[in-house]
Amino acid sequence: MDRRHFMGILPMATIAVSSFKFNEFKESGLPVSANEYNWVTFYRRAGKNWGDNWDSCFSEFSKTKIPGFEPSLRDVRHLEELIPYLKKYKIELPSVYIGSQMHEEELARQSTDNILEIARKAKSLGTKIIVTNPNPIQWGGGPLKNDEQLFCQSTHLEQLGEAISGLGMKLAYHTHDVELLAGAREFHHVLQNTSPQNLHFCMDVHWMYRGSGNSQWAVFDTLKMYADRIVSFHLRQSKDGFWTETFQANGDIDYPRFVREIDKLGIKAHLVIEQCLEEKTTVQLDAVQAHQINYAEIKKLFKI
Repeated sequence: MDRRHFMGILPMATIAVSSFKFNEFKESGLPVSANEYNWVTFYRRAGKNWGDNWDSCFSEFSKTKIPGFEPSLRDVRHLEELIPYLKKYKIELPSVYIGSQMHEEELARQSTDNILEIARKAKSLGTKIIVTNPNPIQWGGGPLKNDEQLFCQSTHLEQLGEAISGLGMKLAYHTHDVELLAGAREFHHVLQNTSPQNLHFCMDVHWMYRGSGNSQWAVFDTLKMYADRIVSFHLRQSKDGFWTETFQANGDIDYPRFVREIDKLGIKAHLVIEQCLEEKTTVQLDAVQAHQINYAEIKKLFKI
């Protein structure tokens, strides 16, 4: 099960950019985080289940010294389960990731209500960014969303983003690879038919790379096209097409160039480590050891 399938089990405004200030929505000063799905994959490889014992899970997480955690939340009760352990181990929650279904009216209303309930609770914990990836019609294949469904999705994302903004937080749109099919019509439709004030962009660097046929140019071009929307990066590396056990600056993606590009564009975004395992990843380290290396490499690369 990859991250897309994992999230699958969790539950239009006209663009007006003339008055938009380029740096108005830049996220800086947020602590580096690690996404929850990393830990799911490491635990699975070790024959364990992440979440069976939250105290043990967050005890291990705290050993990495990574200050922030980005959970993949089903509902507000899921978040409430985590709160005692986040507080116990002094782990911050700058962002949360929530799956959604936005391409059908009733599903969109249900997702909106769920996300807003979570956001209100997360705000009290210091969360600044709500990340959502609208689910495809079917995980692992199946039909793409038609024009009517895309319009429904972008309309509800705009409305949700306005409500999230009213809470003093930011809604960030995240993608995997399916949104880049058919000329990346879903990806571009969402960002071209919502406003920068209400819908921001969580750029998952490696999904952009893989979803574009393993193209670094697609990564760098996306930075140029949507620099004014980016508030968060999900960071992952691969070698010869497969995710590596730990994050390294050099691999299939030229991350030193990536950092130069974002510096040139003035992007100050929240950094989220998402160095997950997949079937062909060679593993020699446990989750704590790997994440200690990940954190050290991210701090070195981004000069933190």
